[in-house]
Amino acid sequence: MDNYTTDSRLKEQVTQLEETLSLLLSTTEKLFEENTSLKEREKQLLAERAELHSKNDKIRTQVEAMISRLKAMEKV
Repeated sequence: MDNYTTDSRLKEQVTQLEETLSLLLSTTEKLFEENTSLKEREKQLLAERAELHSKNDKIRTQVEAMISRLKAMEKV
């Protein structure tokens, strides 16, 4: 009887461990997918940021050129 109880408890513990392991694996997969998605989004945002900086620099140059031309016109 004692042997049966011990076996029963061991089987229950193994079952609980399997369930816990399954849950951990599932969570790990979910976090891996989320991490991959976030890294891709970060990559996109960094590219967009670089593009906006480039456009901003281009517009700044154009505005500075217009200001220079206006100042030159004032002197004439």
